[in-house]
Amino acid sequence: MSQVSDILKRDMELFYNDLSCECEISDTSSDTLLVSDFTEYNPLHNGHFHCMKTAKDMFSDSLFVAVVPGLFERSGRGIPYILPREIRAEIAISVGADIVVEGPPMGIMGSGQYSLCLCRMFKALNTDYIPRGYKPVEGMDEILKRISQGHHVASKPYRIVDKTTNEILLKGKLEEDNYVITSFSNSLSKIGFDYTNKFIFVKRIEGVSGTLIRESILKDNFDEVTDMMPRKTIEVLKREIGNNSIIYGIRDTDSILESANNLPFDELSNLNLFSDKLAQRIIDSRPYGDLEKLEDAISYGFSSHFRQRVLSILENPISKKNISEYIEKYPANIRILAYKNKNSLEKFKEKINNENISLFRG
Repeated sequence: MSQVSDILKRDMELFYNDLSCECEISDTSSDTLLVSDFTEYNPLHNGHFHCMKTAKDMFSDSLFVAVVPGLFERSGRGIPYILPREIRAEIAISVGADIVVEGPPMGIMGSGQYSLCLCRMFKALNTDYIPRGYKPVEGMDEILKRISQGHHVASKPYRIVDKTTNEILLKGKLEEDNYVITSFSNSLSKIGFDYTNKFIFVKRIEGVSGTLIRESILKDNFDEVTDMMPRKTIEVLKREIGNNSIIYGIRDTDSILESANNLPFDELSNLNLFSDKLAQRIIDSRPYGDLEKLEDAISYGFSSHFRQRVLSILENPISKKNISEYIEKYPANIRILAYKNKNSLEKFKEKINNENISLFRG
């Protein structure tokens, strides 16, 4: 618990430092091709490695930059990551990435908010190509073709729309990997980034189970998943289990209960993703002695992902206003989590469109 509390306190300071930082834009002149992939690497498995290798094989002289979230160590589902980001970055470098930069604080944001941050990062990196894994389903080929043509494709309730031509491309919802692609198309269009022919679409491989991988970590037994991850991932996971550095499922319970029990209505309702109704529901069921009662208070009508995000927000109480300002300035500072060598680092600095660069100190 103390390790998680220390991480969250450190990251809250980093968040507000970024919020007060003024972005220094630089004019760049570089012939280096930069391939930028966003992946949580939670942990890095063969699907991630296949996507990275496919892109690197296509552009062997490029700089491969992995964008790995990020502040507060909470996934897009609001759940604590398995490993802190500096260790996820270490694994990424060991299997082929040239640079790993810190991505946005996913667990305390809505999906549209962190998608916008990630796309602002792609723009700041002067990204030439973006590899993305996808699952082949009926209608997806047409969606990918439109995006490759630079069309503004967006996910709407129960349909996928080409906003460039005002056509409905698909009725229904997309699965997570495919949804991320349309979310990126929508966000990149909003910030005016021309992504025509920039995406590298990589068919998702079979035989990787995130559930089995997580179970193997909790059991400290990797017999069933040795074929699902690179050897380096398993080596590091075993090392970090021995170091007691696995943070999966561990929360700062005291901070969450402190926020839930004591924040007044106005402060609760102004937290990111909160509504007046949610704030009042939490207040009406006070006091809370454990997380189970708190989850019961917020569970009605909300998905499990949203409930976990609510816990993460109570754990790291940041207002809608501050999140909005943070997104507007993102990335005010580009933090490098790891790099392959000094040559890669210098090429990276010459390529990107931001002078505020720092090395992460965990």
